[in-house]
Amino acid sequence: MTDHAEDAPAERIAEDDLWDTIDRLHTWLDANRAHGGREGLLLRVLKLSEEVGEVAQAMIGATGQNPRKGVSHTWDDVGSELCDVVITAMVALRTLAPDAREVFTAHLASVADRSLGPATAPVPAPAPAPPTP
Repeated sequence: MTDHAEDAPAERIAEDDLWDTIDRLHTWLDANRAHGGREGLLLRVLKLSEEVGEVAQAMIGATGQNPRKGVSHTWDDVGSELCDVVITAMVALRTLAPDAREVFTAHLASVADRSLGPATAPVPAPAPAPPTP
């Protein structure tokens, strides 16, 4: 195994499980927080609003919608901000539920079943074409 301190961040994440990384971020944030308890949970969830605002700012900047600023962001900036939203939401979920991995997996399966149909259901065959005269 390599020394993680020498690896690039993407390489460290590739070696780790996504939820292990979320657990480490959660632990780091808890060790460095200014507020705990319900207030800490509230602030951690409210952090999502801040991150979503940064997505909006990047979108406005990428499309040049602010005439005073022009095009101030790239689409890569928008993607990075969206990633920050996902990470922040995962850490908030981990703060709320120690079994966040299982909670998320079950919820994702439920959303997929509701939207795509059960994973075990066979994909219906297309209807046969009507005979041509």
